[in-house]
Amino acid sequence: MSRSVSITGIGVVAPGGVGREAFWDLLSAGRTATRRISLFDPSGFRSKIAAEVDFDPKAAGLSAQQIRRMDRAAQFATVCTREAVADSGVDLSALDPGRIAVSIGSAVGCTMGLEEEYAVLADEGRKWLVDHTYGVPHLYGYMVPSTLAVEVAWEVAAEGPTALVSTGCTSGLDAVGHGVALIEEGTADVVLAGATDAPLSPITSACFDAIRATSANNDDAEHASRPFDARRDGFVLGEGSAVLVLEETGAALRRGAREYARILGFAGRSNAFHMTGLKPDGREMAEAIRVALDSARVAPSDVDYINAHGSGTKQNDRHETAAFKRSLGQRAYEVPVSSIKSMIGHSLGAIGSLEVAACALAIDRQVVPPTANLHEADPECDLDYVPLTARDHEMDVVLSVGSGFGGFQSAMVLGRPAA
Repeated sequence: MSRSVSITGIGVVAPGGVGREAFWDLLSAGRTATRRISLFDPSGFRSKIAAEVDFDPKAAGLSAQQIRRMDRAAQFATVCTREAVADSGVDLSALDPGRIAVSIGSAVGCTMGLEEEYAVLADEGRKWLVDHTYGVPHLYGYMVPSTLAVEVAWEVAAEGPTALVSTGCTSGLDAVGHGVALIEEGTADVVLAGATDAPLSPITSACFDAIRATSANNDDAEHASRPFDARRDGFVLGEGSAVLVLEETGAALRRGAREYARILGFAGRSNAFHMTGLKPDGREMAEAIRVALDSARVAPSDVDYINAHGSGTKQNDRHETAAFKRSLGQRAYEVPVSSIKSMIGHSLGAIGSLEVAACALAIDRQVVPPTANLHEADPECDLDYVPLTARDHEMDVVLSVGSGFGGFQSAMVLGRPAA
């Protein structure tokens, strides 16, 4: 018999504020954190906007050596881990370290560290044959994405399974799903699960510019991320991290832990179709939703809120609208749906973990965060997308979905803890 899994701690580093409460304050107020890029000069790019984190690693408690060693993405994850563990109140030192596991997702790994070091080694691109003697001692670590999970494991002295999950933009959901599986199968009792990405660099902007996936609404950055709006013109890049403390529910209850939510079901599917394209019928996402609901033993009529992928591209928004209708039937027209990417942008692999954190907080506070900047709905997106303003709403079951390049489709079901 599989074991139940509870979220007992949440740590967040996100655009608009560092920390869980700052994150929730931004979402519940419907504020946006999108602006002109300041981390590098974006003047030569088509899209010059992003959702940046105002992050000072020293102020966040990292040592000088950690700051020197870690890529920005690793710094985010470490700070999130500290907040999540403190929030949970779990005494990890009293546990068998072999029963503590780590599951971290990332789509692009240590992008910023790699790009910065390449610029040095290539003398700002002037040398085709780079000079390795200018590389920092930690350069190899930047090239191996698993170092992100290792940093989290070191932080909590975890000696159980440690994994880096990289499945594009579903990495955050999938990493949490992997962590849940470790507890359900009895491999671990506590898992630090989440994701991190700090992709805001020239190479990332150039890649998304090339396929015209990002918004070029540079004159109105604050309102550029507009999921489901008829005037949307692409997504807005972001960065950030969220790490959750997952515990076996029985153990969490015995120690008197606060439960934000329980994770009831998870499923992933692939469309085996196209690296960036989506079929309009949403069949693969709908299948992931169906299997996740079945594993949670939840009926479509029981879903009280949907946290949409909601990237703000026409292809995605129409695809998942179709998927909701296909999987939930009439319930799709009755349940509120929203996208937090309207406020914090799309942080690639990290966003799924941030969305799970948002869902857990929504269940805990019984408030649905809004879809900011939604003023004129796309006629093909005809569901209740909670425009502009958060909504008090009783919810026992929440569905969160993700869609990623490569055809990845993931769905997770969260439930309100038993009274």
